[in-house]
Amino acid sequence: MQVKNIFIHPNFDKSYRKLPKEVKEKAKLKEKIFRKDPFDPRLKTHKLFGKEKECWAFWIDYRYRIKFIFLDDNEVLFLDIGTHEIYK
Repeated sequence: MQVKNIFIHPNFDKSYRKLPKEVKEKAKLKEKIFRKDPFDPRLKTHKLFGKEKECWAFWIDYRYRIKFIFLDDNEVLFLDIGTHEIYK
């Protein structure tokens, strides 16, 4: 499965702007992998649960994640980016 379109929620945009430069660079690299295969093992993509059960997340690195939802087979909406705080 390939992701053709990634839409950005305003929360994602706001959080992204606050990130350190090196995390932004890593996020760009992971987004390229994500576009080719959202379930590439390097991303550690996982479904969330509880009140976030409609959401998914993937790793930028050990500390940072991108939270998203699938809109359809090849479109996603990036909801937020950051540490585990994004799950609250």
